[in-house]
Amino acid sequence: MWYKFSLLAISAFFLFTVSAGAAERPNVILIVCDDLNDYVEPFGDHPQIQTPNIKRLAESGVSFKQAHCTIPICNPSRSSFLTGLYPHTSQCYGFDNWDGYEVLKNSRTIMDHFRQHGYHSLGTGKMMHNRGKKEWSEFGYASDYGPFAFNGEKTAAHPWNKAPFRDDFGAIDGSFGPLFKITDERSPVTGEVFTWRTGNWAKQRDFRYVSETDRDATGDELNGRWAVEHLKAYAKNPKGKPFFMGVGFLRPHTPLIVPQKYFDRFPLESLELPLIKEGDADDTFKHTVTSDEDDRSADRGNQIYDSLVASFDGDRELALKKFTQAYLASVASVDDLVGDILDVVDATSLKDNTVIILTSDHGWGMGEKDYLYKNSLWQESTRVPLVIRAPGVAKAGGATELPVSLIDLFPTLIDLCGLPSDTVKNDKGRPLDGHSLKPLLIDPMSETWVGPDAALTALYKWDNYYDPAEQSYSLRFKDWRYIRYSNGKEELYHTAQDPYEWTNLALKPEFAEQLQAFRSDLMGRIPKSIPRPVSNKSDGEKWKDTYFEKHPEADANKDGTLTWPEYRAHKEAGNTKKVKSK
Repeated sequence: MWYKFSLLAISAFFLFTVSAGAAERPNVILIVCDDLNDYVEPFGDHPQIQTPNIKRLAESGVSFKQAHCTIPICNPSRSSFLTGLYPHTSQCYGFDNWDGYEVLKNSRTIMDHFRQHGYHSLGTGKMMHNRGKKEWSEFGYASDYGPFAFNGEKTAAHPWNKAPFRDDFGAIDGSFGPLFKITDERSPVTGEVFTWRTGNWAKQRDFRYVSETDRDATGDELNGRWAVEHLKAYAKNPKGKPFFMGVGFLRPHTPLIVPQKYFDRFPLESLELPLIKEGDADDTFKHTVTSDEDDRSADRGNQIYDSLVASFDGDRELALKKFTQAYLASVASVDDLVGDILDVVDATSLKDNTVIILTSDHGWGMGEKDYLYKNSLWQESTRVPLVIRAPGVAKAGGATELPVSLIDLFPTLIDLCGLPSDTVKNDKGRPLDGHSLKPLLIDPMSETWVGPDAALTALYKWDNYYDPAEQSYSLRFKDWRYIRYSNGKEELYHTAQDPYEWTNLALKPEFAEQLQAFRSDLMGRIPKSIPRPVSNKSDGEKWKDTYFEKHPEADANKDGTLTWPEYRAHKEAGNTKKVKSK
């Protein structure tokens, strides 16, 4: 009897200890914006920024002024920082499903790792770019890129947008402007009758807009409300274990369509443009990666820039002002939602035991170097805002200029929350590539840390196989940026003296020795060639296999093999869903 009682008592004590230990671990809120560059207080690369809530977060945490993404485009960036693995580790440089890569499939995501170690893992919005819901204990809303204008047949650019921009880039990248009542009103530009829709490529729904006080909530607003409701519930009833919450906001991803009140904050007549040097693109080589003929017009970022300017009859200043206004308005709309989250945390018991991180998957160029897009290896595209509030750890209002990477986010959260560092599922996975930023949270002014001297960023270029040794990369040091493209062309900027990266020193012979040092540094950080696996299959068979991976339902007889008749039948039935890579 005594023996039974002792076992019960010991078991109860053990369970209480584990539960108490878990309860003492901090909660985590990870806020990820899409395409957000440094137009954020206190990062301040636009003089008219209005983000008081992000500023409030920064004043209670540490700002990493030189944080950079691992690859400046949505899917591979998110696959990278949410698994803590560089693209050269996973070979995920593109838009294939992240869990189709052996390394990523067998390595845990942040949210799954926290879930495996006693956290309630809940998320909403755009976190993973694709196929990420199963990583969470609880998930809210799917990614919503709307609102979109709808002309009765297809989604289209905002009714105010003009050709060629609206026609060249359509409902997503060719679209910006305020929400307003358009039902049964013809566009003054196209003459078409539009309504609003919202959603993503898999599913869309009507979006009702009568007035600003009588309308549906946008996707971002739904995600913000979802987060607030769950935080309030947690504050009242903590559920006995900590939570890891991910909140993915779409804006300022295109289409830049938000309520008129946000546009009103940035009047066109007083709007300032980013600093742009005339002819700044002349000594750059990004476009040579996408064109064998040294043709700048073949690069998407240059195409968007040229098309936008052409749609305003060549008036570059007006074109960029219009786009910049929409971008700043979109950033301001997200800032309000961040404020709602902070209000709940700061007014409840969550305040002293909740880590809050705000960042973006990558930046966005605003016309510098005649480039209006992401996916470049320049500062505008690789730099991301990164703010970390860690009660009792982070120095309030601190800031550091040391270059760090989003790859460091996963190990930092593990360190702050006292979780095991082993994130692999089996021997096919890989250990984390990054380093904890906790020492810089404690002492932001420290000039050294255990991480590398430079943030490493890769470049996306479509391919059906990615050999890490054959990609383009950038190293961002504290005072330098070095870029080496896959074709061997190079750029070198002394950022301490040239923060806007206007002068490519790689073309000057006196910097040959410096160039060689950075070249050696880069070669030491990326793996040697991983050649394409030898296959006896024809290109057609490989294509069919890829199709089968994306559409397993095409295997009509369920024998595990997709035959050509099954492939054709599935295609002809129109069962495939068009997915645009963003």
